[in-house]
Amino acid sequence: MMKKQLSLLVFALMAILVLAACGGKVEGEKTPENDKQESTVEKEATQQTADDGAAENGMQEITYLGETYSVPENVERIVITGAMEAMEDATVLNIEPVGGITVAGEFPETFKAVVGNTESIGEKQQPNFEKILELQPDIILGTTKFKDEVVEKLEQIAPTILVSHISTNWQDNLKLMAQLGDKEEEAKTLLAQYDKDIKAATEIKEEFEGKTVMAIRIRGGSLFVYPEDVFFNPSLYNELGIDVPEVIQKAKAQEEISIEQLAEVNPDVLFIQVQTSGNQENEQAYEELKKNPIIQNIDAFKNDAAYSNIVDSLLEGGTVLSKIEFLKALEENVLKK
Repeated sequence: MMKKQLSLLVFALMAILVLAACGGKVEGEKTPENDKQESTVEKEATQQTADDGAAENGMQEITYLGETYSVPENVERIVITGAMEAMEDATVLNIEPVGGITVAGEFPETFKAVVGNTESIGEKQQPNFEKILELQPDIILGTTKFKDEVVEKLEQIAPTILVSHISTNWQDNLKLMAQLGDKEEEAKTLLAQYDKDIKAATEIKEEFEGKTVMAIRIRGGSLFVYPEDVFFNPSLYNELGIDVPEVIQKAKAQEEISIEQLAEVNPDVLFIQVQTSGNQENEQAYEELKKNPIIQNIDAFKNDAAYSNIVDSLLEGGTVLSKIEFLKALEENVLKK
């Protein structure tokens, strides 16, 4: 009996030693390495399932200004709200949105070519959420100017992308619209042509050399200037190489400027945008402005170099459509071609 017990004890000790030599691993036991491998496999499987689900649902991922968005693979119903830049890009690419921005209840003449069947979803800063929901959009293009609460409501309706109002993002804005509307080749052609045209604009550059040139807006009866990267400013200062006035350098956003401040800058050339759609107050303000003795002593007015609305008064400035029209207007009005 004693021998039998001793034999069992020796056998047990040997078994323990064998397990220790094998690192104490028992078949089926999880180790940190196994956990890591299984976690990776599970993660990959989960990702594959998500990708498969997206494919089945006809979704795709697109990147815009560093952000990735999941949108339907075939975007057929685009709603544009708040972003006049998107309305301009849709126009130049001949993409008809199902819902778009109206001004004073009507679609501006500039957009008439692509809004034959488009329904109004409200004014620029007043989206009609019920109407947008009714239109069942595949994608909503809003504006970076929208407040968070507006964006949240839009995102509850459909995938929403906020289109930049910064003019230096004009190429990204155009490419976004082109990708959504399957017009990428058309966008490439437009960009290549504009690049060629702006490089050839040597006469305009020479005409403006050494001069103080500004673009301003009249809104609500007041004068406003913009930062270097907003409005038509990138066209003037970045692309045509005109020196940037200090008042533009200091502007952080849309900023009101007084008549006295404008006179202090004393621009040689002035481009004035006076909104003529749905707002007679701006036109009246401009007529009064021209009668002001201080304004009449500014070089731009004295030398007939103050140009009002040489392009459509609603153009934003920071789109390929605005840039094409502005460059053409400079040749026709400044160079008198």
